[in-house]
Amino acid sequence: MFKKTMLILIISFTLIQNTYAVRIKDIASIKGIRTNQLIGYGLVVGLDGTGDKTGADFTIQSIVNMMEEMGVHVNKSQVKVKNVAAVMVTANMPPFSKIGNKIDVTVSSVGDAKSLAGGTLLLTPLRGVDGKAYALAQGPLAVGGFGAAGAGAAVTQNYLVVGRVPRGASIEREIPFNLSEKEGLTMTLYNPDFTTALRIADVINVALGEGTASALDSGTVNLKVPSKFGAQVAKFIGDVETLEVMPDTVAKVIINEKTGTVVIGENVRISTVAVSHGNLSITVQENPQVSQPQPLGQGQTTVTPQTQISVKEQQNKLVVVNAGSTIGELVRALNAIGVSPRDLVSIFQSIKASGALQAELEII
Repeated sequence: MFKKTMLILIISFTLIQNTYAVRIKDIASIKGIRTNQLIGYGLVVGLDGTGDKTGADFTIQSIVNMMEEMGVHVNKSQVKVKNVAAVMVTANMPPFSKIGNKIDVTVSSVGDAKSLAGGTLLLTPLRGVDGKAYALAQGPLAVGGFGAAGAGAAVTQNYLVVGRVPRGASIEREIPFNLSEKEGLTMTLYNPDFTTALRIADVINVALGEGTASALDSGTVNLKVPSKFGAQVAKFIGDVETLEVMPDTVAKVIINEKTGTVVIGENVRISTVAVSHGNLSITVQENPQVSQPQPLGQGQTTVTPQTQISVKEQQNKLVVVNAGSTIGELVRALNAIGVSPRDLVSIFQSIKASGALQAELEII
């Protein structure tokens, strides 16, 4: 009987852990393995009269420079750019990208073009922060919208001066990063927390051997590659990322006063407090009365103001929320007095001011 009870407890504890646990790869990443941003300046051609206006000097100069490189001499004063638009091209280069891999690019107008629909991006080098070209982008744009205009009206769907070229850039330079030479790695948490960092280190040590991981601070966990993995560092990272851990969070209430949005964290607790919230509505209505003189009379037209004022106050009961109440109990208590999301903003601010809210209150 005792063994059966223990087995049930162990299974229940395992189910609870699996319910709330998350993979390490979803809350942390390996330092140095990251996406790199690329940027470039280019031209989109083939527009149906929706390109930059004639006054866009940088577009004209770009066309002249391009034609000169192709051996065609043109007069700058004779260049028309209504079918051409100057654009900035951006892309994200994933880690371990190899030469020949394709990535998506985003094309954004930098001039006064009305639309990039139907245009084609000319060959554009994409550079990193070091000034080196890592990719080349070219291809037809997908805008995902349309626009039409007449003499007195216009209609537009979606945004027409930003488009994408799916798989429009080809990787031409790799970023060197050799995993096989790594004897140690550093893992960084997306949301730094000492408890979560310690739990990650404990889970890794249990699964892969004591001393494999150690928490350096709230946002960093040092990893030592075990000798059994040898040069297979990628396999070690894969084994670490699939381990599950239960992250911890700080008790916090987020309030957006602009939209009336309130987000309450799971660990929020409050001390015993009584809450009552009522709305006071005051309506002022003006009904001016006009008095006209008799025909051929000597009187003057007068306006007599008439004001009606009504006051209405919502009557709500006083609700007591006991100490240690969970988030569910707190919400049920506030719903009992009929509060709206915007009312919650004032209520939580008042509870925090009284010292009864055992959580961080953040107003954005």
